Amino acid sequence: MSELPLPVVARGKVRTLYAVGDDALLLVASDRISAYDVVLPTPVPDKGAVLTGLSIWWFEQLADLVPNHLVTTRTSEFPDVLQPYADQLRGRSMLCRRLSMVPVECVARGYLTGSGWNDYRTSGAVCGVRLPTGLEDGSRLPAAIFTPATKADVGDHDENITFDQVARNVGADLAGELRRVTLSVYERGASIASDRGILVADTKIEVGHDSDGVLTLGDEVLTPDSSRFWPADGWQPGRPQPSYDKQYVRDWLSDSGWDRTAPGPELPVDVVARTREKYVEAYERLTGSSFAAYLREA
Repeated sequence: MSELPLPVVARGKVRTLYAVGDDALLLVASDRISAYDVVLPTPVPDKGAVLTGLSIWWFEQLADLVPNHLVTTRTSEFPDVLQPYADQLRGRSMLCRRLSMVPVECVARGYLTGSGWNDYRTSGAVCGVRLPTGLEDGSRLPAAIFTPATKADVGDHDENITFDQVARNVGADLAGELRRVTLSVYERGASIASDRGILVADTKIEVGHDSDGVLTLGDEVLTPDSSRFWPADGWQPGRPQPSYDKQYVRDWLSDSGWDRTAPGPELPVDVVARTREKYVEAYERLTGSSFAAYLREA
């Protein structure tokens, strides 16, 4: 994709954020895919559009719980300077209100896996939340828990922290609100996904304050990049779960002998194709709509 004639505010593993005046941002989702904090050299076609389309759909499902930063996804409503790039931006970009982001990765877990499973095996707790004994990788938790993390720079690892650490960093009132909003988003998302045969093992959201000081949902939400989606009919604790996210890439990388340092290896054609299929399937199962139709209508 061509570089846009706007100032770059930030460039992440997947998204690039451009300044649109003083009050707005353009978020453009690429087809880049990362694993173990390394951006891999092989893109996954349409991945950026899946992330964008799902986020738009979820913003609508969550609107009564928490406001979001979306202004428009219609390229015809983007600034004039972007009109020559409309075809490149269509379906993978969002014009959003600028937020003052809270420096916390807000994570909710309904199942024990990933870094939470690693922490539990060491201490019997995740982010200071004590859990029952005897749980396995993939176990459903008695109730969803708030497990925040630090916000790491690209290439660095997020570090799990406790609620008390969040409270010390941002204040007790805001910490409590972060926990409430994160769990509300997770529980709504998990309920909707469950009706469609998908378990949401965990999810990460980012929030910030708008110009009026209102806590607002930003970035992406409940996508295969920010969440672990498992097919409900394949769930079996005690082993790695089949998934609709980039776990397929992680599994291939684990078998490849890669040492998890940059640069990562090129992905085989079949791994790329299968990963794209999983992203598209997640979109279609969750929204009940055709991904091809989304691309046509974007």
